[in-house]
Amino acid sequence: MNHLPQISEAEYEVMKVLWKHAPINTNEVTDMLTKTIGWNPKTVHTLLKRLAQKGAITYQKEGRVFVYTPVVKEDEYLNKANDHFLNQFYNGKISSMVTNYMNSDHMEPDELNELRRLLLKGNKEAH
Repeated sequence: MNHLPQISEAEYEVMKVLWKHAPINTNEVTDMLTKTIGWNPKTVHTLLKRLAQKGAITYQKEGRVFVYTPVVKEDEYLNKANDHFLNQFYNGKISSMVTNYMNSDHMEPDELNELRRLLLKGNKEAH
């Protein structure tokens, strides 16, 4: 899929449920999101409708309920969101983002060790 639709933060919460549980019907999506986030069922229905209009999900009517399936793949969306974030805040450079986190005391020592491990692993695989 070349063009990925813009997905709001609220719509992303719905997408996470669909990516994990699809195909899933309206009632199941609503139950999950009213329990985990505390949303009103009408809010969930509105978000499902918007996602369908944007082409992010498809649906089929089965009996008295709609069953939803994502069209947008999770990894494609996350790649786009990551690129957008890096471009918006760090001029597209992941090194700038990591440096910023390291200098801001947000990174725990175990996270720093994991990052070192990943970088060394990636460097070895490149050769």
